[in-house]
Amino acid sequence: MTRLLQAMAGAPHGGAEAFFERLAPALARAGVTQRLLIRDNPNRAARLRGQGLEVVEAPFGGALDLATHWRFRREVGRFRPDIVLTWMNRASRFVPGGPHVTVGRLGGYYDLKYYRQCDHLIGNTPDIRDWIIAQGRPAGQVHYVPNFVADSKGAAPLPRASFDTPPGAPLIVAMGRLHANKAFDVLLKAVEQVHDCYLWIAGEGPERGELESLAAHLSVKPRVRFLGWRDDVAALYATGDLFVCPSRHEPLGNVVIEAWAAARPVVACASQGPRQLISDGVDGLLTPVDDEQALAGAIRRLLAEPDTARALAAAGRTAYERRFTEDAVVARYLEFFDTVKR
Repeated sequence: MTRLLQAMAGAPHGGAEAFFERLAPALARAGVTQRLLIRDNPNRAARLRGQGLEVVEAPFGGALDLATHWRFRREVGRFRPDIVLTWMNRASRFVPGGPHVTVGRLGGYYDLKYYRQCDHLIGNTPDIRDWIIAQGRPAGQVHYVPNFVADSKGAAPLPRASFDTPPGAPLIVAMGRLHANKAFDVLLKAVEQVHDCYLWIAGEGPERGELESLAAHLSVKPRVRFLGWRDDVAALYATGDLFVCPSRHEPLGNVVIEAWAAARPVVACASQGPRQLISDGVDGLLTPVDDEQALAGAIRRLLAEPDTARALAAAGRTAYERRFTEDAVVARYLEFFDTVKR
């Protein structure tokens, strides 16, 4: 069986970081022997150790961070992995040489200079894989392996009163870092045009103040709730009537897959990831990027056509079950590991 050392140099929150915390225990359940080297994060370390995983922390700082160089070499020497799987540019930069196979996982269109020492690269969408090949990496070294999300169908909803929302009001849920790429400003402008709905946004980030000011300027502040980072995302999906992903730039769109897993109808702007995931009118609705009028129209349609919303949700759930469950994606990883070891 594979001996895998995973190196995660990510932030406290984020889509890749959340997937790493799902994937490592799932691979352990599938029989993969692992050691995890993560950027200093006592909470993440405790969560992973609580699931029986071996975790070592390191600073993953700048070029002069000798402590991480030393710790990485020490763990490779002690553990003797078949494969080192890196998450983020910082982790890839610190990988020591050795007889192991080095694999870099990319969840976006990153500068490939940080991955020169990697023998193989994974893109978590077909588009990222094709982009890497177009940058000059040999096709045999580049692979597509998707993410999975937890099955949250049937999760108990939250009381809407917990966020001062009328029980019968149409409720939109959105999630993500409060950053310009996520285009929550466009969603607020769309909600201004849908007068009877409420909006919950789960996430935190540098644009929170600007978004709150915009909500006040648009006079939608009484109908918008900024929830901050949440650990109960399954309950949030279950509470909403529909999920909206308004992103300008979204390499994958884990949130779309999560909404599918929760059997919720999805409206998304057609940025990179959502337009690869969603078949418009089949398992979700796509609207042009940065078009608040089109986004408002799609929201109004699903709120006014419950049969359409149910059909989209059911088709999204089918797409999740076929391609993005833990079993399906772990099988892809195991097959990939066996291939690159040979």
